[in-house]
Amino acid sequence: MTSLITTKPKNAPLAWLREAPIASRRALLAASLGWMLDSFDIMLYALVLPAVMASLHLSKPSAGLLGSLTLIAGAAGGVLFGFIADLWGRTRALIASVLLYALFTAACGLAWSFASLAVFRILLGFGMGGEWASGASLVSETWAAEHRDKALGLMQSSFAIGYGLAAIVSFLVQPIAGWRGVFFVGLIPALLTLWIRRSVPEPEAWQIAIAAQSVANPDPQATATPQAAPKKLTFRALFQPPFLVRTVTLSLMNACCLFAWWGFNLWVPSYLSLPTPSGGIGLSPRIMTAILVAMQTGMWIGYISFGYLATAFGRRRVYVTFLVTAACLLVVFAWVRSPWLLVLLTPCLAFTATGYFSGFAAITADTFPAIIRARAQGLTYNFGRLASAAAPFAVGALAQRHGFHTAFYMDAFAFLLAAALWIVLPNPKTRQP
Repeated sequence: MTSLITTKPKNAPLAWLREAPIASRRALLAASLGWMLDSFDIMLYALVLPAVMASLHLSKPSAGLLGSLTLIAGAAGGVLFGFIADLWGRTRALIASVLLYALFTAACGLAWSFASLAVFRILLGFGMGGEWASGASLVSETWAAEHRDKALGLMQSSFAIGYGLAAIVSFLVQPIAGWRGVFFVGLIPALLTLWIRRSVPEPEAWQIAIAAQSVANPDPQATATPQAAPKKLTFRALFQPPFLVRTVTLSLMNACCLFAWWGFNLWVPSYLSLPTPSGGIGLSPRIMTAILVAMQTGMWIGYISFGYLATAFGRRRVYVTFLVTAACLLVVFAWVRSPWLLVLLTPCLAFTATGYFSGFAAITADTFPAIIRARAQGLTYNFGRLASAAAPFAVGALAQRHGFHTAFYMDAFAFLLAAALWIVLPNPKTRQP
């Protein structure tokens, strides 16, 4: 009799995830939930922006400036939490960053003026920037190098889930409780920190690196391992050989990517919902929500797919293809007015215009050793965020004068510049543990 019991093949798409140690899976879950709720909190602003503008009497440039201030604070927070994560631990830094952005997202619901909202958005930004640096390092150091692309891709994909949840929450809550009530929902992520503190230990790679740095109580076993080799690396090492060229190139490349991403995504809800005389296309809340959910579906698939595509065809080739295709689709998006065509187009645009971020986290993890990894990831990612802080204001100002389609052309050009920088980026000779 033929047995009905079958075993899943080792090369099944999710075999790497099922067979991983429980500590690795918990670290991935913690970082993914943190990044998902980071996205949830930060995108609530984009989704209620038209109502906030009307309530607080803000112009498009002023609303864009608030987005820019948040990104500037995010850049500073990313670098700061990079130091915290390297010195005091990835898990501790993750907990602190999640608490910070959750508390001040809720505080945004209490804003009474441009100035008060700006203060809350800036404080929120510090936590937003810190979450990626600590979460990406946590995942990088708890997964083997051969699965790093896929694990980081899964982590990045949670951003799309957070955005989609934000769209649904805004659709359900805003008609009942207004834009202030939507921000109050942003307090929920604070509950995540209770589970992280109890269930997610610091990664072994970081503990070994810290032990190797210890002078008062060195660990002989740690210093004997390859992971502990770079004993005296400091933040300054990122600007010296052999890291200088890569640090600068990665920072510039991410600046272009994030400029394009934030310039586009922060204004999409306004573009879809504002009436034609104001530069939008005047879609109903229901149709706009459907388009945004479809868009986040494409984004999630893009994040997930990148790791598998990079393994099959090479990280560089896939990354450049994503960016160039995103630039082309963004130009098309600027002229499409049909809601049904937008439902079909936006998932494809989101697939290419965001999936490449999975590759960015992986290349920085492969380039920098554990003892300075969080600082390196915090610097290169958040330098990009700092440079991209001009995007919300620039798009808002350009849309005010020349229309959204011209502003979206600027974002498409930034995608092409990022692709060019990736082409000249030198490959690391070896992958860091």
